[in-house]
Amino acid sequence: MFCSKVQKRISYVVFGIYFLLLVWLILFKFSTNLHDLPYIRNINLIPFGDSAVINGKISFKEILWNILVFIPLGVYISIFKQNWTFAKKAVPCFLLSLLFEITQYVFAIGASDITDIIGNTSGGIIGIAVFLFFKRCFKEKCITIINSIGLTVEVLAVFMLGILLVANR
Repeated sequence: MFCSKVQKRISYVVFGIYFLLLVWLILFKFSTNLHDLPYIRNINLIPFGDSAVINGKISFKEILWNILVFIPLGVYISIFKQNWTFAKKAVPCFLLSLLFEITQYVFAIGASDITDIIGNTSGGIIGIAVFLFFKRCFKEKCITIINSIGLTVEVLAVFMLGILLVANR
């Protein structure tokens, strides 16, 4: 559990920033203008089918990115709900990914793809395992270390996004 209220607040802030960046990435593709969003209403229900295939080969890069961006979700669900079972922690990862894909389809702001749901859910599950590993290795310092890593990555990400936004104006 949390060592202090400050640690708990920091965890919520780091998670909140991550979640906002995740929504901005998945739904808005880091766009600052809604008119720049692609008008795409496409759905792929074949795992690792057409959308994952580029020039006749599976695009592992996109699948890997889908996994990586959901790892923090699994980690922070594990922080906030330590008493939940492994399976119960995986369900929100799946449901959030499904919600993103449905939202993309409904608003025609991206291709909805079962491969993305599989990748995102896998990332969340990996995040749950990462938390368990950190908890076993670092015990009571686990959450502090995770928050430090998360905050560092977020500061770097926001800084790099800021540079990109300024450079593209």
